[in-house]
Amino acid sequence: MVNKVTPKHDLSWYIKWVSSFLILIAICLRSGDIEGVFKIYDLSLSLTGTLGWCSVGLLWHDRSLIVLNGAASMALAIGLIKLITTV
Repeated sequence: MVNKVTPKHDLSWYIKWVSSFLILIAICLRSGDIEGVFKIYDLSLSLTGTLGWCSVGLLWHDRSLIVLNGAASMALAIGLIKLITTV
């Protein structure tokens, strides 16, 4: 048996699970969206999830989570802004 290293039932635990769930919903929307109808929801949920994981990285002082999800958040925010301004 391996002992868990990550905290359980603290703020970061709730943020990471909600963020993971939001990202999974966004992926499901993306995979089933043939005509781009759900693109705004996909981008919004993905952005919210990656921002959540970035905050978990900050709470855990984990640079890899901060870099990955910070960069993903910026890319998703740019995509969302472009989508909103072209509609």
